[in-house]
Amino acid sequence: MAQNEISPEVAQELAGIRESIDNIDAALIHMLAERFKFTQKVGKLKATNDLPPSDPAREARQVARLRALAEEANLDPTFAEKWFHFVVEEVIHHHEQARG
Repeated sequence: MAQNEISPEVAQELAGIRESIDNIDAALIHMLAERFKFTQKVGKLKATNDLPPSDPAREARQVARLRALAEEANLDPTFAEKWFHFVVEEVIHHHEQARG
């Protein structure tokens, strides 16, 4: 077998693993969409009550919570924090848009 050839058994196993990854990716997208539905509600509530678009104290609590959850799940806590900051940046952008 040449160096770049894959045996049928390995190809089948690889395809099964990739199918699992694809299913998880789809679930993540749907969960993010659901999360953003709620953050949009928060943004509207903040806008109508003249509250600031960001809440640094809550964000700090969430970072600590998510880092702990990541450690429990054997996920790099730094990665979890980066993901959270990326999502929060988008949420704040939405909240600022809701303010008009």
